[in-house]
Formats: sequence, structure tokens, C-alpha cells
Amino acid sequence: MAFLDGSYLLENEVAGDLYAELEEVPIYDPHTHADVEEIVENDGWSDIWEVEAETDHYLWELMRKRGVEEELITGTASNRDKWFALAEVFPDFAGNPTYEWVHLDLKRRFEIDKKISSDTAKTIWDETRSQLAEETFRPRQLLRDMNVEALCSTDDPTVELKNHERAREEMDSPKVLPTWRPDKFMKPNHDSWKDWVDQLGRETKVDVSSFDGFQKALKATHDYFDEMGCLASDHGLERAITRPVGKDRASEIYSKALTKGEVDEEEMIDFRAYLIDWFGELNKETGWVTQLHIGAVRDYRNSLYRDLGPDSGGDVGTQRIDFTSNLKHFLNRFDGELDVVLYYLDPSHLYQVATLTRAFPNVSIGAPWWFNDSPYGIESQLEYLSTVDLLANHAGMVSDSRKLMSYGSRIEVFRRSLANVLGKMVEKGQMPEDLAVDLAKKIALGRKKELYGF
Repeated sequence: MAFLDGSYLLENEVAGDLYAELEEVPIYDPHTHADVEEIVENDGWSDIWEVEAETDHYLWELMRKRGVEEELITGTASNRDKWFALAEVFPDFAGNPTYEWVHLDLKRRFEIDKKISSDTAKTIWDETRSQLAEETFRPRQLLRDMNVEALCSTDDPTVELKNHERAREEMDSPKVLPTWRPDKFMKPNHDSWKDWVDQLGRETKVDVSSFDGFQKALKATHDYFDEMGCLASDHGLERAITRPVGKDRASEIYSKALTKGEVDEEEMIDFRAYLIDWFGELNKETGWVTQLHIGAVRDYRNSLYRDLGPDSGGDVGTQRIDFTSNLKHFLNRFDGELDVVLYYLDPSHLYQVATLTRAFPNVSIGAPWWFNDSPYGIESQLEYLSTVDLLANHAGMVSDSRKLMSYGSRIEVFRRSLANVLGKMVEKGQMPEDLAVDLAKKIALGRKKELYGF
């Protein structure tokens, strides 16, 4: 099998037939970190570094591992110099899915079959610069070429959704929808929390000096997002501890955080627990999906956070999570009343999460997330989930991407891995091929429409 040939990731003939059924299925992506302004402005990009690496902390981390200086990653060096530095170490990325994703982008979008290295760096730089200058490489057309029909961005509640309004008015396809992500308001121990709360008050023109005002302001943003077509909220939580907490307790903690600027660990947990429940109630009213991304320890590498800020490649995972105990209150409170999608970061948590999704019909397992979105991680999840829960209830793949160029390659890797898992099951006599086709299409698209209501 040649590198990224037609049989890439497909281990038997049935898998190849199944992938052929999925290849032209349109993409509906309910969780991205899309730059909506980039899409509506439609200016495009100047070079391969800008389109592939300028916002991709996966690549940044691997470059650091191979000794590339930060100046050539996130510093002030020219994009050309950064690309040449990346190309020099890129052969060392082989075996990591990033090596495959970027080459897939080159092959599918630019029709370039060259392998990235110091020898090919100049040729690829020149060829891609020439293509990126063409109208066909503007963001809107690129999304259409990748067959993206709908995508959801991830948005701070205080953001005015002007770019989403423009997308709705100016674009027939793809549909671009916001996602409500109120994470920062759940962090009363953060140095910037009071500033964030003040900003919330200013943006909504609500007095947030009381907890009632705080809730009123957040509810106003929730209503606004709903008017703009939002289908889901998203919550990044290291542990997601849920338990019954009264409003009086939450109000006391809020007042303390505003006046003293700090809360202790138990107060922080109670404050978050109250808000998670309340967010669930808001979502139940609007029919939104509640997405919980659990297990990321943010900004773990102090030097990166100090020098570059968040989302710079300094996050890690942790095994120190008891999903079963921590989510019992929330899942039972909203049993049958709220669609919930659970994403786990540490792969060992799959075994807990799969039993939770089996127990609650309204709870689904999300796409293999972050460190798990490789062919290995995808197949491991699908194979285990099929033995415990139902693949037909999988929430489907999301790109989770910060760069538009990778939407197609991320989805392709998932679909090929899905076809391979189902193809092996057919070959071993575990299911008939016609049902495997139906199941593959359901996971690729039908389930997303059913769950999110696209």
C-alpha cells in the first residue's frame, strides 16, 4: 500500500466499498473553532504557513519536540522561514497523525503529491502560494469544495455575532451557526473573572453586581444565540463535578468572588455545579445539545502560558477523573430531557463513558477528541463502543479544528477509520454488508441531523 493511496486506512475490500459510500456525503460539523470573520471576509491566505500552521498548536508542539526555536513557530520570523523550519523537521513527524493530515491537505486541496521535507520546501511554498492567490482558494469556495454544508463555531457569550449575521445574509452554503461557550464565567478563582463579569454586564446592559443580575445577563446572551440559530452549548471542564447546590449558596459564592477576588476549592466546585445545572435547564428550554469536553488540564506548561498565553500547546490530559460519580447528579437530573454529548480526553476514560451512554438514551459519546482523533484512537473508540453501547447512537465526527483547510482531512480520516472498523466486522461475519452501509451513513451524517437538528 502506497502512502495515502486509495486504500489508505482500509484493510479489506468491504472497507473500500463502505468508504466509497461515504466519500461524497456532505459534511455537517457541529464543533469547530472556525474563524467566522475569516469566512465572511473571504480574503483568503497568502502562503502555506498561514493556511496550515499559523493557528495549529498540534504542529507547534511537534516542532518544539524537534528543537525548532520558538521564533520560528510563534515568533516574528517570516512565514517563509517558519515554513522552511517546519519542512526540515516534518519527516520526523511520520507516525503521528499530523503527518497524514497535512499531506492529505496537500494532496486533496492542492493536488500536490510531494512529501514535505527540506528538499521540497521551496517547491511546495511556491506552488501553494500560486494556488492560494486564485479565487478557488478563498474560504467560502474552499468550504464548498470540501462539501461542507453546515458548521458550528465556538463563541464567547459576550461576542456580538455580526459575522454570523453576515454569513446568514450573504452565504447560501455552508450554513454557519454559533455555539454558546460560557467557560470563563465558571472560573471565579481566575484573575480575570471579575473583568469578564464586568464585560458581560456592559455588553448586555445588565447590572451584574448581584447573582440575579449575573444570571439575567447570561440568559440574555443565551437568548441572543438562540435567535441566531445556535444548536448547542459547549463546556470545557477538567473534572465536571456535578451535585445539588442551592441558589443561595451560589449567590454567596458569587458575592464573595466579587468582593474578595477569590474563593476556595469547595466554593469553586459548588459554583460550577450550580451553573452546570442551570445551563442544562436553559438548554432544555431551547432544545440545544449540551456538549461536555472533560479532562483537559489547561495551560500546564507554565512557560508557554506566561510567554504566549492560552491555546499555545501547553495543555495536557489527566486520569484523575471519576466520570461515574461526578456526572451522576447531572445525568439523572436531565434523564430523558436533555441531549448530552460526552467527550473524554484520556483514552482510559472511554470505558466509563461508554457505560454511561449505554445507561442513558439521551446521552451520546462524542467524537474521539484531541489526543484521540488519530486513526488508532478513532478505531479503538468505535470498536469498544460497539461492544458496549450502540454505534448507531454515536454523535458523529467533528473537526474541532482551528484551521479551515483541515476540515476535509479530519473528516476523511474519521470516515476511512469508520469504514475500516465496519469492514472488518462484515468480514468476520458480525453484521451484513447492507446494514454496515446504513450504519456508516448514519454515523457520518444522519445521526448529526437527528441529534443537533441541522
